[in-house]
Amino acid sequence: MKAYAEFPSVVSARGMSSEHCVTRELVIEFLQSLRDRKIEAWRRLQAARAIEIYQGTVLQTSEVDFRPIRQTLQRLARIESNASSGMGDHDPNLVPGEGNDGLIDQDEPECIQRLRSTMRRLHHPKSTEDTYVGQVKKFIRHLDDDRLERYGEPEIGDFLTDIAIEGNVAAGTQNQALCAILYFYEKVLGRNLHFINSVRAKASEYRPVVLTKSEIAELFPFVSGVYRLMFLLMYGGGLRHRECRKLRVKDLCIESGQILVRDGKGMKDRVTVLPKNATSLLQQQIANVRAQHQCDLSDGFGEVYMPYALARKYPSAQRDLGWQYLFPSVKLSRDPRSGRTRRHHLNEKTFPTRFKAALVRTEIVKNAVPHTLRHSFATHMLEDGADIRTVQELLGHKDVKTTMIYTHVMNRPGLAVTSPSDALGLV
Repeated sequence: MKAYAEFPSVVSARGMSSEHCVTRELVIEFLQSLRDRKIEAWRRLQAARAIEIYQGTVLQTSEVDFRPIRQTLQRLARIESNASSGMGDHDPNLVPGEGNDGLIDQDEPECIQRLRSTMRRLHHPKSTEDTYVGQVKKFIRHLDDDRLERYGEPEIGDFLTDIAIEGNVAAGTQNQALCAILYFYEKVLGRNLHFINSVRAKASEYRPVVLTKSEIAELFPFVSGVYRLMFLLMYGGGLRHRECRKLRVKDLCIESGQILVRDGKGMKDRVTVLPKNATSLLQQQIANVRAQHQCDLSDGFGEVYMPYALARKYPSAQRDLGWQYLFPSVKLSRDPRSGRTRRHHLNEKTFPTRFKAALVRTEIVKNAVPHTLRHSFATHMLEDGADIRTVQELLGHKDVKTTMIYTHVMNRPGLAVTSPSDALGLV
């Protein structure tokens, strides 16, 4: 970690050699320097643990007893976490960000604060909140006025026309902006808008990118580590990238071969298939999560984000292994809504980066992304004779018309269509 990387400079300043660099005096001096620079207690705790590991594994000594240092930092980290989340002198059953409004930036326009508050009370994911806030802020910039209650259908129509013509946005982006603004007026202001006249961005006919079975087999060997398991679950179970990142340990049942996908698109739950060939990797990953969780608990942490009001109803559950993310982040982080220090799931950019790196090592030239694995799952299921209603259920589609898209990209060897070029024998 960055803080630990600065420790050698403290040693050099004292003119000491690396063989004798870990003393209690130096460790305390280093941790105090981090404190003076406003480094949080939980980060100082991680730095202390890193030095302790270095002392034991590299120097192979136990000169410094780190237990009282860790205990002090654990206590300070809990105090800071509670203070930052507003729990110091409040109802202990009130968990910011999980049943109430949480931390909201008071420097934002009042209408944006109200939008965030409404979306949190209605349990919308943070990603949806950020998207809607971003679109409403664009509308505010278009008006050059944050008093949105003064405006209505004509101004909204002008804005949508402007982003379609001047902004040259896709139809999906324009529709996203419309949904965000409608949400604000209906849910925050309590106004039902009527017909909105605007130029609509042209929607192109969508054809999903699908990898063939041989391309899947070609790509898979170049994916390693925990990303190998993510690949198997996304392709083998038809999971969206976001759904895979958000899996909890308790959402997978190896015995029944099922994955419970919670709070999928549209805030719906569903059950999909757990591929048998993922069993070994899954068991190893659960063991890794268990070990990491025990380490977090010993450091005074171990909490995980709990959806909606469950954190109030089951306050101890957020420290249970079953609720921990199957693909946890490598480091602790501060929840932007509640301010509490937790171990969240993998960042949204991590797997796509690894996926792209694996793709360039193959001969595949398709513009594939992680979501391509879900498209490939659906297409290959249909090619193998699965009922389209079954595939619809596994994918969690509300309308079978959405699932029908995959029938247009299926490989159909039964349709013997011969190119006129082949008929002429041209070479």
